[in-house]
Amino acid sequence: MAARRAAARRDQEELTEARREETEQQRRQEQQQLADRAEELARLGGAGRLDRSVPSRAGDAAARDLLEENRDYRAAPVDAWLARSLADQSGHYADPAARTAAFGSLPVPVRAHAALLAALARTGAPVDGDLEFVGRLAQADPAATNALAAWLDNASTVKGGTS
Repeated sequence: MAARRAAARRDQEELTEARREETEQQRRQEQQQLADRAEELARLGGAGRLDRSVPSRAGDAAARDLLEENRDYRAAPVDAWLARSLADQSGHYADPAARTAAFGSLPVPVRAHAALLAALARTGAPVDGDLEFVGRLAQADPAATNALAAWLDNASTVKGGTS
């Protein structure tokens, strides 16, 4: 009887260890996938090829965070791309739940950048060109950027704009 209990305990310990190893392997795979996506976005951003043709995906905010943690200079184009995707509600951000989640996962300047791009688009202003100043304004003062976006929305509503 004691031998059976000891064998059952060993079996349970082996099963627990196997589950731990499986969980650790899965964690390493997820970390590698995140690192690969961060490198892909950084490479595209550094080459000036991170545009609307590259759809955002779930996990891109975490990839962006990894670039930021590593102080990668290519994080800035990734921020601009994420802001554009959020403003356009394209790629991963086509889903309303993903847009809601972005308020907890994206930094305030990226969200402010997106808000101003969306407000500019609602006014009918062309937002397809190089609007680097929007990103710089959002980085320098996100609160002012959000206030400008709200003002533009209000002004276009009062004037009977396209919103």
